Amino acid sequence: MQVDEEIQRALSRKDKLCQWEGFWATPSIIKGVMVFKETFKSNPNDVLLASSMKTGTTWLKAICACIMQGNYEEEEDLLVKDSPHFHVPTIEAINYLTKTPAQDLYTMSSPRLFHTHLPYRVLPNSIKSSDNCKIIYITRNPKDTTISRWHFFNYNRKHLKDFVPLEEDVESFANGVHLYGPFFEHVLEYWEESKKWPQKILFLKYEDLKMDPRKEVAKIALFLGKPFSNEEDLEKVLKKCSLERLKNLEVNKSGSLFSHLHNSSYFRKGVVGDWKNHLTPEMEKQIDKVTSLKLQGSGLEL
Repeated sequence: MQVDEEIQRALSRKDKLCQWEGFWATPSIIKGVMVFKETFKSNPNDVLLASSMKTGTTWLKAICACIMQGNYEEEEDLLVKDSPHFHVPTIEAINYLTKTPAQDLYTMSSPRLFHTHLPYRVLPNSIKSSDNCKIIYITRNPKDTTISRWHFFNYNRKHLKDFVPLEEDVESFANGVHLYGPFFEHVLEYWEESKKWPQKILFLKYEDLKMDPRKEVAKIALFLGKPFSNEEDLEKVLKKCSLERLKNLEVNKSGSLFSHLHNSSYFRKGVVGDWKNHLTPEMEKQIDKVTSLKLQGSGLEL
């Protein structure tokens, strides 16, 4: 399928996508992003978590919220009370919350911790130019990202007729015409900036966090200026924020923070390599081809 055909297919769906500043989103999201870009002023010590969709966002939010809170005792466990998405709001999704945020993003005291799926290019200049505002970016193998995204949206679709076949979703991913796409341009922008400003942007991979959570969580804490004073505190965060525990917390098994998205839909398998159970050899080659083309010469491997 040609890219222009895929664009027409995307635009014909109920959840229309439009392109603005080189990325794809719904008109309502783009409208909010325009306001955010023009009006948001960063504060010293702001922490922005950034990611493309379905690359480990929920897990990263839980880890950073726990570290920033600084009190690792069970009775002070924020994660039991609400979804990580409540404690670390996604800027462009705040208007879709069914629950009033604990604090207003524009007035909450520093250090503020918030998240975005937006590409680096459209972040407010006050964030990009600030020496003190830190960004933590997480990405994931594109094939696992595709499968996780496909499951997530189909899980939350209300009607069987809205179900999207995997072949179509792979096509959208490869062509870059999907919500917050293109994926590879999104990743590369943060990757290049992290190489230029390593003290400002921490670039993480989901696979590294799965393989050695102790090392990666300690790295995150150090980057946030909140290094663990002892091994016991690190162990408490690892235990509190394990995917298995998060998945089985009552607040994440029922209810909905957003009117059309079930809390449980944010927790599926969380494993590395699940794409092997879904992608055909042809789909695998299609994603591998675009991955090789897009990442060529960048020094980044996904």
